[in-house]
Amino acid sequence: MSIAAPHLHAAAAGSSAGTLAGFGLSVRFILRRNWLRLLIWALALAFMIPIVYSSQQEAFPTQAARDAYANVANTPAIAAMTGLPYAAGSLGGILVIKIWMTLAVALGFAAIFLVTRNGRADEEAGRTELLRGSALGRHAFSLANYTVVGGLSTVTGLLITLLALSDNLPAAGSWVLGGSIAGVGLAFVGISALCGQLSSTSRGANSLGVAVLAVFYLIRAVADVNAPDTKVTALSWFSPIGWGQNMRPFSQDMWWPFLALVVFAAACCALALRVESRRDLGLGLLPDRRGPGNATALLASPIGLALRLQRATLVSWLLGSVVAGLFFGSVAKAMTSVLDPSNPYAQAFLGGTQNMLNGIMGTFVLFNAMLAGAFALQSLSGARAEESEGRLESQLAGSLARTRWLAAHIAVAAAGSAVMLLIGGWLTGISSNGAATGSALAGASFAYWPAVLLMMGALLFLHGFLPRLSVSLSWAVYGVSVLVATFGPLFSLSEGAIKMTPFGAVPRMPAESLAMLPLAVLTLLAVVLGALGIWRFRNRDLTAA
Repeated sequence: MSIAAPHLHAAAAGSSAGTLAGFGLSVRFILRRNWLRLLIWALALAFMIPIVYSSQQEAFPTQAARDAYANVANTPAIAAMTGLPYAAGSLGGILVIKIWMTLAVALGFAAIFLVTRNGRADEEAGRTELLRGSALGRHAFSLANYTVVGGLSTVTGLLITLLALSDNLPAAGSWVLGGSIAGVGLAFVGISALCGQLSSTSRGANSLGVAVLAVFYLIRAVADVNAPDTKVTALSWFSPIGWGQNMRPFSQDMWWPFLALVVFAAACCALALRVESRRDLGLGLLPDRRGPGNATALLASPIGLALRLQRATLVSWLLGSVVAGLFFGSVAKAMTSVLDPSNPYAQAFLGGTQNMLNGIMGTFVLFNAMLAGAFALQSLSGARAEESEGRLESQLAGSLARTRWLAAHIAVAAAGSAVMLLIGGWLTGISSNGAATGSALAGASFAYWPAVLLMMGALLFLHGFLPRLSVSLSWAVYGVSVLVATFGPLFSLSEGAIKMTPFGAVPRMPAESLAMLPLAVLTLLAVVLGALGIWRFRNRDLTAA
């Protein structure tokens, strides 16, 4: 920032003194700072289309197979999780069921996190004040932020459309597919813009944005569960996610909800800019809650403070694990009538076993483990955030040792992931209508804890040796492990290569038998990497963002 600011001053000094002075330069600055994140989000989301579509072409090669899937997909559980199966008898409709909700929600998360990163987070860290001191207009950087992240949604939608067209899907449905997902992303750009004006902290803005997304998702889920014969209900129009879903790609192909999403996003951004002009820099509209006069005994300890900082993250992921476990168990038996065990794509989903029910259960246990791994990384990344945002230095000013402070964050992430594994597995079992017992799947799920610990060990190692890249690289390792464990056979990877990844190394119970050697190796690697990372963190200088 100390390098970029003088250039900003020189370029903006000759601009008009209006509130948007330096807008173009702000756009270039944000792109330069975030280009890799933007590229990864756009490509990762868009290329899920050909991956999922190619698998479903093999899984449902005939119209009879698609009709059978349509009968299974028309259930309340499917409607709640992925939306109404209004065109489940076609390949395009199946694609929408399998991937639309995932892409729309993921793009919503991207919008929330990126708008906050370039908005409230910069203001909280004092960078916004520095930029405005360089003759930058009051609204220039905020509008540039909304424009760039809105551009991410637009480009992602366009890529999705082009990739769908390249798979020879109907043109009208392909354009509506991309537009519906882009529209949801734009809506959450506007929502996140408002959240950044309401909260005075980046953590609060992100939490508020995610909470709004969760509420809109639940509204849409309730509406779809109560929809008669896949018809649109009035309640679904109270959620931007419902607006996008009601565009109905590969069925009715309606465009007007996209226009409503664009208008909604523009109105939210305009309101956010108006609020920005009325409030003081660094403050939010929502007053900061007055804390108690005295800290509780829990906050007097490092682990108590770490638990307090990660409370919202832990609760939200636990709720997600509960919902996922109940959903997995409820659809397990129904899926046995859809999958063809001789199909290579079905074999990849089943983990190579011929026992379909055990294979399905093993795959759902793996998915639950992936959720626990994602929580562990997000939770432990909080330690890096404390350091990069300058709060750690004050915590270490007293007698608190670095290793004790870091151990507290490790304990919260490790214990939270263990609880997620047990709860998710147990709920999958008890909701499976007798397909498996809760205790059996809880044990099968807990077997993945060493894999989660290895993910944490990799993050700790990177945190010690490459702190600035630790979070992004650890998520890259996680992503590769998820892809290889899930789609490895489809990529013609050998069994040995798949077992070289953390999630692929764990026996996929109950389809496979428990083997202690790979679990011991994963645990040992986690301990070694974690110990090296802690040692390096103990001896290096603290680093900012």
